[in-house]
Amino acid sequence: MLYSCKLKGACNLPVICNKKINTAGTSNADVPLAEPGMYQLDITLRRGQSLAARDRGGTSDPYVKFKIGRKEVFRSKIIHKNLNPVWEEKACLLVDHLREPLYIKVFDYDFGLQDDFMGSAFLDLTQLELNRPTDVTLTLKDPHYPDHDLGIILLSVILTPKEGEHVTMLMRKSWKRSSKELSENEVLGSYFSVKSFFWRFQTQSLRLSDVHRKSHLWRGIVSITLIEGRDLKAMDSNGLSDPYVKFRLGHQKYKSKIMPKTLNPQWREQFDFHLYEERGGIIDITAWDKDAGKRDDFIGRCQIDLSALSREQTHKLELQLEEGEGHLVLLVTLTASATVSISDLSVNSLEDRKEREEILKRYSPLRIFHNLKDVGFLQVKVIRAEGLMAADVTGKSDPFCVVELNNDRLLTHTVYKNLNPEWNKVFTFNIKDIHSVLEVTVYDEDRDRSADFLGKVAIPLLSIQNGEQKAYVLKNKQLTGPTKGVIYLEIDVIFNAVKASLRTLIPKEQKYIEEENRLSKQLLLRNFIRTKRCVMVLVNAAYYVNSCFDWDSPPRSLAAFVLFLFVVWNFELYMIPLVLLLLLTWNYFLIISGKDNRQRDTVVEDMLEDEEEEDDKDDKDSEKKGFINKIYAIQEVCISVQNILDEVASFGERIKNTFNWTVPFLSWLAIVALCAFTVILYFIPLRYIVLVWDLVAPGSAVSMLGPGEGINKFTKKLRNPYAIDNNELLDFLSRVPSDVQVVQYQELKPDPSHSPCKRKKNNLG
Repeated sequence: MLYSCKLKGACNLPVICNKKINTAGTSNADVPLAEPGMYQLDITLRRGQSLAARDRGGTSDPYVKFKIGRKEVFRSKIIHKNLNPVWEEKACLLVDHLREPLYIKVFDYDFGLQDDFMGSAFLDLTQLELNRPTDVTLTLKDPHYPDHDLGIILLSVILTPKEGEHVTMLMRKSWKRSSKELSENEVLGSYFSVKSFFWRFQTQSLRLSDVHRKSHLWRGIVSITLIEGRDLKAMDSNGLSDPYVKFRLGHQKYKSKIMPKTLNPQWREQFDFHLYEERGGIIDITAWDKDAGKRDDFIGRCQIDLSALSREQTHKLELQLEEGEGHLVLLVTLTASATVSISDLSVNSLEDRKEREEILKRYSPLRIFHNLKDVGFLQVKVIRAEGLMAADVTGKSDPFCVVELNNDRLLTHTVYKNLNPEWNKVFTFNIKDIHSVLEVTVYDEDRDRSADFLGKVAIPLLSIQNGEQKAYVLKNKQLTGPTKGVIYLEIDVIFNAVKASLRTLIPKEQKYIEEENRLSKQLLLRNFIRTKRCVMVLVNAAYYVNSCFDWDSPPRSLAAFVLFLFVVWNFELYMIPLVLLLLLTWNYFLIISGKDNRQRDTVVEDMLEDEEEEDDKDDKDSEKKGFINKIYAIQEVCISVQNILDEVASFGERIKNTFNWTVPFLSWLAIVALCAFTVILYFIPLRYIVLVWDLVAPGSAVSMLGPGEGINKFTKKLRNPYAIDNNELLDFLSRVPSDVQVVQYQELKPDPSHSPCKRKKNNLG
């Protein structure tokens, strides 16, 4: 039997527990009212009927909130794609008086977006008879549209007076039990919906700072590789389909890439979900056919019951699509939980000597080949913020923080009506890629609406100085300019450099929550200008070489001719990586000597600011549609062109930034690889390297820069039919920031009035 409580010093806050209590239904007309704080309200949320459709498919994903005294005391599970949901969930509330009504609010869950309001109602507790079960039917209404029919919610309630001693014992038991079960019942819920002074649970609420200990938020990781589809249903007139697959585990979602014109697609995509439940849960899988300009066609669905799969073992699954045709082939692996936790500032992993030594030992150079996916450890202290933007009409805000590392997202509690909040929370993460970027975003909590954006910072892990408390200036959504306020963080990164180098040469983890690509004149222009700048470098180089051939400058042409003869006469293959190595070394000595030829890219900054102004204009006047948005038929083509220009420009900028030492770790890694490859080519003929390619371990320096074809490529599918294709050189370049990302990751200078009190500790990394 589970107990849980929400405790606070104020007397108006109810206590919620998950306990089934049987009470005899007696006439309570003669029962004297109990003292304040002595009522127990048992609620069974039965079902909803004829709820409002909020999604494009004519359905909704409804869930219910209970609130008393402006505090959320219960949140139901989400019922997906159903206008007549059945919950049958029980909640037990202890209330101190009956003056505050119970508010019931229904929302449509939208992952990563604003949850849509579906209606509300309230229950007057003073009208309930004591000790008597009562079935209640509540009609949902929207205050802004009172004439709209939004459906009904059915409840069963029992109101029971309790003696003070019994309530005290119940709270004491609940406190003891729930502190042990915190790690088993925590569910983060919706990305933007889970924001309150207390941490939200699926059937309980417990203030983390009251527990005063560390909480691990999920119990494991499920790693999924989508291999292929077989004999899928033809949905297009040409007898083919453009299939893609959607995965859902609770509130987590993933969408595969689209494979055009095929009934036997080969995806080869890998991604991870978090496991919150000990039993595992159910993964819902749906296959769709992409149709431009209209709604996508449904191909079929299937499910994976994770409770039936053994841990620490890879399972090959061939799933028959229901309500359609064909199969999906997957690889599924369940592993133990990663090092992700939340605690108070007083519970600090790195300040505990024994735990710190264990972490340092885990990532020591001697454990290179132990769990290559576990690259490092990240600890983030979210201390406080100052001078935040006032988002409410009262001139205050209700700020909370979202801390993100790739697809791991954790939240602080909300500090109400404060522009200088103090959170004092410690977050720990498992680092899978040292080139990841830590994002900390501050939001203002709003009742029944999506959170208001207050500011954001993006911090590459390799730029972090361990143990230093810093004031980071909050930026706008595009990370191009400052907004109001600073946030104080103290971050520590510990990682194994060899593991980090090897992980650099495998595909980068894809973020599940990203803004969909949209058509923007400014973004299209920006990408065109960036691509033009990269192309002009090649064009100017070609003009320079051609001028040597034309003898426009006789001394220059003569020097070029002598150099040409010398190089051709003495050329060896190893000279190619040697020239690249010399160029990297030359730039390095220029930088350390103070002759840095890198210039701040003001052109990109100006374009980003123009794009931000356009976004603000669009937000303020969403009804005005420009000509470019009206051409819906060619919108996807324009978006594709926009994205291709971005990829081409980013590719050129990343090559430039590698040689410019924008990320020293990557430039040093390139030097090591080029040195190794130069030595190998000098002593070993190229044909032998091609032949022994099969013996080179994937991810090594030679595999990154060696000839990409050979025995390894011919036999790869025979040795591992389900291997995910990748190119080590492209994976390396994907970790180098483009010029746009360099601008976004730049740390802004804080206002002198916000200079933090810095305290340095031993560098643990």
